[in-house]
Amino acid sequence: MGWFSSEQSPAATRQDRQKCWESRDQYFECLDGAGVLTAGEEGTACTKSKFQYEKNCAKSWIDYFNKRRVLAEKQKDMLAQSQLQAQEVKRKSL
Repeated sequence: MGWFSSEQSPAATRQDRQKCWESRDQYFECLDGAGVLTAGEEGTACTKSKFQYEKNCAKSWIDYFNKRRVLAEKQKDMLAQSQLQAQEVKRKSL
């Protein structure tokens, strides 16, 4: 497809989306097992699941899922910190 082509990729079907999500989940599970947060930094640890993930998902989806994974982990850490701070404030006020 050229830069100025009017061709568009066909919309993903329900089965395509399901296959993408399943391969994403398997890849992220492998990353978790390898102790890796950022996709692409696992070296050769998750080669098979990464191949399936990249095969079954659109590049734009892969970019989104990978960024969302890192963001979600950061949000978890921030939430845990705020809960600890709230507990400290409660203890000090008693």
